[in-house]
Amino acid sequence: MAQKFLVTGAEGQLGREVVQALQKLRTAEVVGAGRAQLDVRQRDQVMGAVEGLSPDVIVHAGAWTAVDACEDDPDRAMATNAFGTRNLAEAARRHDAHLVYISTDYVFDGMAGRPYSEWDLPAPLSVYGRSKLGGEQEAGHAATVVRTSWVCGAHGTNFVSTMRRLARGDSEVKVVDDQWGSPTFASELASCVVRLGLDRRSGVWHATNQGETNWYQFARSVFRRSGADPDRVVPISTADLDPPRRAPRPVRSTLDNAALRAAGLPLALPWQEGLDAFVGSLGD
Repeated sequence: MAQKFLVTGAEGQLGREVVQALQKLRTAEVVGAGRAQLDVRQRDQVMGAVEGLSPDVIVHAGAWTAVDACEDDPDRAMATNAFGTRNLAEAARRHDAHLVYISTDYVFDGMAGRPYSEWDLPAPLSVYGRSKLGGEQEAGHAATVVRTSWVCGAHGTNFVSTMRRLARGDSEVKVVDDQWGSPTFASELASCVVRLGLDRRSGVWHATNQGETNWYQFARSVFRRSGADPDRVVPISTADLDPPRRAPRPVRSTLDNAALRAAGLPLALPWQEGLDAFVGSLGD
């Protein structure tokens, strides 16, 4: 019997990839809901949707991800990312659905000096990070929590799409070189999320492409793969950004995919290979 999935944030870059991945499976049915169809902050709306759909698995990919804007409106950040997850978790418990919650590397402060495993203690620096950690806590121990970072997909605006657009010009592009992490390509992440959801694997999982880089090196790689001169990318420090960013960023928030390795589950490609495949899929 096919499992039925409800996917929140279905109009976002990850949500759309999760919906597409599920649509390819004979063992799954999927209903995708964007914010217009399901406002997770509204408890009654969430309860009604889950009762009506009776999903086996809920993939909660919806979130308010405007990191700097969250600093100016912490109540909205908490209401969407933390309290919204509380509503979904309650509905999931009532109707015996398994919850998969998408979280972030921003739950860490980046000061460990090494990649973070699933068993490291979070210490978020920003309102966004705190709100997403709140969502993890609301999801509960029975849920699947998937932390990821630097997500780039074919839908919507992200770092790769921005750098590809800038690569078509001829001016220099300033990019910070003191923030390190793991790029993650949405199609590969979606495959991992679907697998964990189908198996109802509870606990915290880190899912990124393999390896780490900084934004400057990442930008140079995008320029190179776009046929542009990577020397047009100029390194700057975070402190020199003008205007400065409202939210503090972790210096090194690389996620070690230790739980996936321990479980013997497939890992995503090294980020360089993932970037090659991703840019190749986009065409000109």
